[in-house]
Amino acid sequence: MTGHGLADIHRQARARLTAAGIETADLDARLLVEWVTGYDRLEAIRNPDRPIEQVVLMRLNEILSRRINGESVHRIIGKRAFFGIELALSQDTLEPRPDTEALVELVIPFLRQRIAEHGVADLIDLGTGTGAIALALLDQFKELRAVGVDVSAGALDTARTNAHLTGVSHRFAALRSDWFANVTGAYDLIVSNPPYIPSLEIAGLQREVVLHDPIRALDGGPDGLIPYRIIAGHARHHLRTGGAVALEIGFGQRADIEAIFAAENFVLKGVQNDIGGHERALLFASVQKD
Repeated sequence: MTGHGLADIHRQARARLTAAGIETADLDARLLVEWVTGYDRLEAIRNPDRPIEQVVLMRLNEILSRRINGESVHRIIGKRAFFGIELALSQDTLEPRPDTEALVELVIPFLRQRIAEHGVADLIDLGTGTGAIALALLDQFKELRAVGVDVSAGALDTARTNAHLTGVSHRFAALRSDWFANVTGAYDLIVSNPPYIPSLEIAGLQREVVLHDPIRALDGGPDGLIPYRIIAGHARHHLRTGGAVALEIGFGQRADIEAIFAAENFVLKGVQNDIGGHERALLFASVQKD
């Protein structure tokens, strides 16, 4: 950074990210400059010559280098908004994406009806990570209780932190478990954004994902479907009568996942598209045997 005025710093940060081929250079530069300096873009317009201390410029240089080397803006800042709540991130968790909000949207009508019928509802979020799905739903329904399950102790620590920040920690419990291994009891809803990337495709993902997201939260096995088989095979034992299973899926996986659940006597009841128009979330209900 050569200029010391706030407006100059915005321009230089944007130019540096643009030169490095960052597609979202304008937005990324604004977010990072605002975070490091504590001054928003409006302040840069009002007081373009506001001086910034050298130590802050040095910090900004370091952060821009991290962005150029593939670390996402939200990883650098350490938090990200999701469905109206703000979540802390950690090295043990995926960075929640807007596409996952499709899963939250899909299950809201189901939970609303369930709560209307029973006064309260319980859900379990498998592979909870930051707690994004469970906490967003707890934020929507004060009559809801949730258990966040993860095999990673670090992820569960992050989820607990986020439950506290969201103000729902009294209705959220964190459980360390490899899928259903340590799960007991029955729930109205099982939700999950499981790993669904085929193993051999992970290396071809965006740098931000490959370098900074935990691989075990991405790798769904050779065909990307192993977690769905696990969930389908155990879900019935942990669902109350009339309960449901809701899952995020990858591009083009609907038919295979529908077949996996049909083999376990589940029927597809709902589909939700993501912001790009792709089928992103499925809702299954158990077929009651006579």
